Amino acid sequence: MKELLEYREKLIARIEEAAQEFRAACESFNDPFSKVEGEWTVHQIASHTRDVDKMVYGERIRQTLNEENPEFKSFDADAWMAANYSRDEPLAKIVNDFEASIQSLCKSLQSMPREAWSRESRHETMGGELTLQLWVERNLAHIEEHLLTLKNAQK
Repeated sequence: MKELLEYREKLIARIEEAAQEFRAACESFNDPFSKVEGEWTVHQIASHTRDVDKMVYGERIRQTLNEENPEFKSFDADAWMAANYSRDEPLAKIVNDFEASIQSLCKSLQSMPREAWSRESRHETMGGELTLQLWVERNLAHIEEHLLTLKNAQK
């Protein structure tokens, strides 16, 4: 049990660190409209990462914490970007919103009861018995995936 508690504490700390690293990586580019992954720019990756944190994983975490076994629909990130991406939104606003969302999420995770980590949800294609901890891990993996993309583009 002690190892599990330590793992969860480290998971929360790593999400906060990853968000800070992601922000710094985004801000390190002279041109936020530099293409870094296929046709995607730094600005687009920042917007996408913020939106997925807020609209997908963050929302799934909050709902799993506050509702009884919620069911989630699949999220089409490309369709979301096509409908909602704004090239005119300042990069500073995007990374500020992202970091604020992560900080709020981490405060919620730190203050929730231990048993909440095991609360379950369902997904239309992934099935059931998906724990809150899984969504936290997925959120971190998504942030780190795009952080790595930005770091590799800087080399």
